[in-house]
This record gives sequence, structure tokens and C-alpha cells, in this order.
Amino acid sequence: MIDAWASLASLLAMSFLASTLIPISSEVALFAVLKLHADLAWPAIAVATLGNTAGGLTTYLIGRWFGSKKPLTQLERVRRYGSPLLALAWLPFVGDGLCLAAGWIKLNWVAVALWSAAGRCARYWVVAQGALW
Repeated sequence: MIDAWASLASLLAMSFLASTLIPISSEVALFAVLKLHADLAWPAIAVATLGNTAGGLTTYLIGRWFGSKKPLTQLERVRRYGSPLLALAWLPFVGDGLCLAAGWIKLNWVAVALWSAAGRCARYWVVAQGALW
């Protein structure tokens, strides 16, 4: 049981860090946890989604802080599509920019968190299907 908790705690940390500019793969961490603990599929998906979304919201907060210091006019596309665009926040390289831009233009953080979590959860669900096959 302690081993399972340690795996989930490591997954939380990895998924949080992977959502920042640190080039690590939270998908690999999820895959490994599921290979060790197939019975923890939904808790592992939830933990990975939580950690990755929290990391994205950290980037959002950085954008919000910097956005109050210096406005940018190149963010109209993000403003036009709004929070639903954050369902793609899980994409490598692009996702960090989307989170930063969402904070910069001060999109509603609850909507950003929900759309971001939905996209990330869908991605992790697909990875879990591969791990459990």
C-alpha cells in the first residue's frame, strides 16, 4: 500500500513539473505507475490530471502577474477563442504558451482550470488505455 502511495506521489510531482518548461514526460510516469499498479487506473489518471493542471495554473499565474506589468497586443487569437482553447494546454511547447497567454489576458481562472483539466484528463485516459492493454 505504501508503494502505491509513493507511486501516486511521484506521479503527482512528475505531472506538475512536466507542465512547466522542464522537459519531462508525465505520460511515461503514468504509464510506469499503471504497469506497476494496474488497479490504480482512475486514481492515477486523477492524480496526473491534478498535478498537470496545477502546473498549468502556475504558468497561468505567472502570465497574469507579468500581464499586469506589460500588455501584449499579439494575444488576440487566445482572447477570441477564450478558455475552451485551454483544452489543448497539454500539447508540448504550445500548452505552456496557452497557459501563459490565458493568464496574461486575464481569462477566468475557473474556466481555464476546467478546460485545461478536461483536455489533460482525456490525454491521460488515452495513455492509460495503452498501459492497461
